[in-house]
Amino acid sequence: MKKQVHVYYSGKVQGVGFRFTAREAAEELGVTGCVKNLDDGRVEVLAEAAEDTLKDFLASIDKSFSRYISDVQVTWGPASGYSEFSIEH
Repeated sequence: MKKQVHVYYSGKVQGVGFRFTAREAAEELGVTGCVKNLDDGRVEVLAEAAEDTLKDFLASIDKSFSRYISDVQVTWGPASGYSEFSIEH
């Protein structure tokens, strides 16, 4: 069963390739959703897949950017039906 994870990353997460790396990880794992920079300096991720796949996706982001991330806010919920993973502006 697909789930959705809604994540806000804080820290030095803009200007370091975060969105592009998140999209690459999503495409490798078959995750759908979106990623975007927010005006307050955070990055927002909405991702949908099976729960184990989403945990792998989040672990991949953490592995790549742990030195830049100072805080992570995670909320789980039901999938809403994204068909691809995109970078939003």
